[in-house]
Amino acid sequence: MSRRKSLVNTVADDLLDRIIGGRFAPGDALPTEAEIGVEFDVSRVTVREALRTLSARGIVRVVSGVGSRVAPVEEWRSVSDALRFRAAHGDDALVAEQLISTRRIIECEAAALAAPLIDDTALAECAACIDEMVAGAAAADVDRFVDADLRFHAVILRASGNLFLAVLLAPLTEVLAERRTQTSRAPEIQQHAIAEHRRILEALRTGDPDAARAAMDQHLQQTLDDFRRYVAG
Repeated sequence: MSRRKSLVNTVADDLLDRIIGGRFAPGDALPTEAEIGVEFDVSRVTVREALRTLSARGIVRVVSGVGSRVAPVEEWRSVSDALRFRAAHGDDALVAEQLISTRRIIECEAAALAAPLIDDTALAECAACIDEMVAGAAAADVDRFVDADLRFHAVILRASGNLFLAVLLAPLTEVLAERRTQTSRAPEIQQHAIAEHRRILEALRTGDPDAARAAMDQHLQQTLDDFRRYVAG
């Protein structure tokens, strides 16, 4: 069973790589199950399971008796897959800006909800994350900086008391980590982020939802400005 699962993943991943690479565009028909089976030297059952895997992620439409086609990217259910496709086809800057816009929708409200609810333990954790960001910047350790940055925002999401906000942002976590690693290499960006996180923490300490929302919004606007200036520009 584990061998079949491995083969299924191999076929699914290879087909996805070809779609992202442009060999098969949205709307294109994929090879038949028989053709895929011959190419990968696997059974029809394995091919069907691989196609079901892609179908479950919204990447492929499987029509019984007709075949499989690549679905429009707007229908893909995997955020990381959609981002890979957009980035591979020259939309990287647009994707980055849309990602920040999505964070703004979720995280500004999370900060507002967290402000009157957050306790001393969570506030101390946020402060510790900022200290880690400072240490990471000083040591030129981007991974350490990014990890602390992500944990800071995760604390706020938990403190909001609304589990659905965290669930909505969860699919973006891996993508955010990759993007932050790319965009946090500039020392200027790191220093701006540290200052903005301090403002957010102070706003949370006041317990004022409007102040916390505004601080988070300012931080994400700074993130967008820095991306345009230091990364995309």
